[in-house]
Amino acid sequence: MVILFDRFNLPDDVFEIIFSTGQQKIVGRELLKYIAKNKGEITKTEMSAFATKLHDGVWETILDVPPYKGKRVKLSYNKRQFYDRILTPMKSMGLIDFDLYKKTYRLSLKFTSDLTKVSAMWRSEIRKLGLPPID
Repeated sequence: MVILFDRFNLPDDVFEIIFSTGQQKIVGRELLKYIAKNKGEITKTEMSAFATKLHDGVWETILDVPPYKGKRVKLSYNKRQFYDRILTPMKSMGLIDFDLYKKTYRLSLKFTSDLTKVSAMWRSEIRKLGLPPID
């Protein structure tokens, strides 16, 4: 996944940077809340149940985005698209980690360390050009 952002118009919400559509942002945030509610880790079965509830349109939540702010709504999101457009990108970016032995998904901070590495790579490129570090 490619993350494009304008540093002069950086949104307050990280989901605005990571996902391209409003529906993806809502579903990504719901997944984050669901995992956090379960002490930061869920099983494969629990992930499948979450995706199935979305697919069947029975997942209920109170949204914090206009025009539904504060209202209880039922969300609907295709299960295959959930895995392709929400979970897989979150795993590949290091937001969610999958433990192969325990068969669990958990929230991860690998994303932050990877962005730090990208920053160091950029500094290295500037140094290769013989320029002093710039602010």
